[in-house]
Amino acid sequence: MKKLLHRAALNAELVLDRAFGGTGKSRVIDPYLGYATPDALVLRGRVLSRLNGRAAQEGQGRLTNLRSMIGLFVTDEVAGATVHAKGVQAKTDEEGYFTLTLPKPDTHGWHQVPVHIEGFEDTTLCEALVPHADARFLVISDIDDTVLKTGAYQLWRNLWTSLTGNALTRQVFPDAVALMTRLSDGGRNPIFYVSSSPWNFHSFLAQIFKRTGLVRGPKFLRDLGLSENQFITGTHGDHKGGSIDTILSAQPGLPVILIGDTGQHDAEVYLDAARRHPDRIKAVVLREPGPGPDAKMRHAMGEIEASGVTLYHGTDFSGMTPDAELA
Repeated sequence: MKKLLHRAALNAELVLDRAFGGTGKSRVIDPYLGYATPDALVLRGRVLSRLNGRAAQEGQGRLTNLRSMIGLFVTDEVAGATVHAKGVQAKTDEEGYFTLTLPKPDTHGWHQVPVHIEGFEDTTLCEALVPHADARFLVISDIDDTVLKTGAYQLWRNLWTSLTGNALTRQVFPDAVALMTRLSDGGRNPIFYVSSSPWNFHSFLAQIFKRTGLVRGPKFLRDLGLSENQFITGTHGDHKGGSIDTILSAQPGLPVILIGDTGQHDAEVYLDAARRHPDRIKAVVLREPGPGPDAKMRHAMGEIEASGVTLYHGTDFSGMTPDAELA
């Protein structure tokens, strides 16, 4: 059955690409926020024939929003393109994604690096974060129903909210903005975001973060692309768990605070992460949206506490101090 669904979805994508995809020779980079490892600066992005989506306008209707959101998924990816930055080059994969690994700069903060596509003169600035040398800890946070109001615990609510809103109407939790701002400590402590939202939403989420004042940070989103060898990607837990492992490997030595919610198995994912990294995970913070945690989530939460990791949970983040023990 999975093979049949895979083939049907692949054929549908080919039809959409022929109907809506670009057929010209234009090329553009969709830049993603990168990060640093102990030795390197990691730049990320995707090469497309064009960027879809328009800036949202005040009073924009739901039907217009729906068309714009669908447009984010109708992408014409460019495979095999060569991108260059500071003497380093890389080729895009089947879905147009690329990763460039450059020498790590000596200074902390956000670094902008011009990147260009071979055969094209235009450059795009790709940014990557180098944490402070005196960072006390790092934060890894989920997005939907953790910082951004979504309703992901109900599929129909999630789809309705995600597809009929825009960057001006989507709401964040004020207590999440306050918590992230305090934990960041003026940029001293790096914040990363891990979500099962697709990479197609990267620029859309960036607009929401900027408008609402959410602390900026590299995002690890999910590839929902189809190919001959791939039907979407792994599970929600596989993606989040693998991303957490990548971030911890890139930032060795720093204690970690994990932030999420009880609506999409974050408690189970974070419990597994704490078991894999017992010396790194110091605190877990969980928002309880909608009906709150079910029996399975409550069991995982109990296991987190039993493992010695400090657990904070509630309907909002007010008064939570997960950094108290890391001062």
